[in-house]
Amino acid sequence: MVFKRPQKRMNADNLIKLENNLAILYGREAIPTIEKLKPEIQKWKDKIQSRVASWNESDSFLITYGAPFERTNNSGLSVLEKFLVEHVKESISTIHILPFYPSTSDGGFSVVDFRKIDNELGNWNNIEAISEKYRLTFDCVLNHVSKSSSYVQGHIDNNPDYINFCIEEDPSFDYSNVTRPRTTPLFHTYDSNNSEIKLWTTFSEDQVDLNFSNPNVLLEIVDVVLFYASKGASILRLDAIPYIWKESGTACVHMQQTHAFIRILRIILEEASPHVLILTETNVPHHENLSYFGSGMDEAHLIYNFSLPPLILYGLSHDDAEPLTRWASTLVPQSEKCTFLNITSTHDGIGLRPVEGILTKEQINSLVQKTHSHNGYVSYKSNTNGSESPYELNITFFDAINNPNDLETPIETQVRKFLISQSIAMTLTGIPAIYFNALLGLRNTKGWHEVKRDINRGKVDYYQIDEALKDQTSLNFQVFNGIKNFLNIRKKESSFHPNAENSVLDVGKHFFAVWRHSSETGEMIVALHNFSSEPLICTLPNDLHEYHFVDLLENNSKINSPNILMPGYGIRWLKISD
Repeated sequence: MVFKRPQKRMNADNLIKLENNLAILYGREAIPTIEKLKPEIQKWKDKIQSRVASWNESDSFLITYGAPFERTNNSGLSVLEKFLVEHVKESISTIHILPFYPSTSDGGFSVVDFRKIDNELGNWNNIEAISEKYRLTFDCVLNHVSKSSSYVQGHIDNNPDYINFCIEEDPSFDYSNVTRPRTTPLFHTYDSNNSEIKLWTTFSEDQVDLNFSNPNVLLEIVDVVLFYASKGASILRLDAIPYIWKESGTACVHMQQTHAFIRILRIILEEASPHVLILTETNVPHHENLSYFGSGMDEAHLIYNFSLPPLILYGLSHDDAEPLTRWASTLVPQSEKCTFLNITSTHDGIGLRPVEGILTKEQINSLVQKTHSHNGYVSYKSNTNGSESPYELNITFFDAINNPNDLETPIETQVRKFLISQSIAMTLTGIPAIYFNALLGLRNTKGWHEVKRDINRGKVDYYQIDEALKDQTSLNFQVFNGIKNFLNIRKKESSFHPNAENSVLDVGKHFFAVWRHSSETGEMIVALHNFSSEPLICTLPNDLHEYHFVDLLENNSKINSPNILMPGYGIRWLKISD
């Protein structure tokens, strides 16, 4: 990274854009709000060491909790750093550490204090140590906070510093169209000065929504965001961002004010910390997800490709890549300033809303049934008509693809099938992101689960994993080294730059194929994936018949025919040779 000092005076164009977007939120209150923001931005400019922001083919993300290993004598973050240094090394460029703040529920997403680190995880020195070796993604859990936080308790107690920080039930407000991502009540009751108040809770009784219609909430969150930038964040993940703005009679999701808020954060970051990128967490139908790119220049730099996991799962479950091929052929980033984060699994479940309108109800239901048969769970959401719909599949991605009750299929075959999913995420346009449990091929957590998502959030013993990664016959070794091999090859190929040309090829329902081309180097790669357990011949399109190839995954072995033999669950990265 190259370091440079940020500008001292706010850019005039940015100032105008900031004023215009604040006016969308606050009308006349925008003027006093911007006057309060100016010194705030300047304060952090002087504290943040800015870096040059860029991405290329060497970039990849690891998504992990701060303490993915079972309790040891050392702090969670120090053990994580040990694992990264000893095993991951330079294969991955960016570490997304899931909320490491004090929290009361939801795996860290019910934050008590945004500026502190959970004592069991370590301290800010641990974060700084990891940031010296990797780019870091911090979570900004903006929509809601723990009911134990000073924001909620201050609101309940009428503390003048926190007046209107939460949203109380209002009999004049029309809630009939509010989008519900959960089946829990929209409001919960809390004790307040010998009385009771009802507060807006999008996700749970322990997670109370913040009131962004109050400018003081925005000012507080801006301070938190810039504090994170000062602590080494290179990417800020805006959790549950679609739900932050509420208007009577609306769905209270994807509001114009929400998009204005993201633009405000981007303008402020460009002024105070221009190297920091915005990643929006928008687990919604694909066309709605794309809206968070804005113009391609003014909102999120990165959005999750949430449709990818269920489409890959459907394809591998039914030996049918056609829905994935049809959808992936539409993937076109809106500019070179934004791109996709290609995931196959995360700390949450496999979202089903992102494939609404892509898969049929019958196809989605087949995934629900498969999850049950593979010992997983299904979470539901409430609809405005009172019905419920499946919202996400709660299961590890390895067990979603491979039945844990299957004792006959060799581990090697199960690993090959699983690695197809990881290869697709690495070869499609965008940047690949790998969840810790997927990196190690972890299976469903057994035993009692307090919440359904815990099945995919299990911790492992560091020393057992350390030994397993030395055993070539182990599942952990085969998955981990298979993924590392992909990553280490990928980072050397300019065709896999996030901005390189991307074209999905239709070569039959059993195959998923993508063509990548770097306009800068002229290099081209065709990535082929066989979704069938049987060996099959894949015939390339006519316009590729004249080329000769080397297979990057097979020691650059030469292939001179357009009719490619693909082993069962086979993967080939074919680079066009001279």
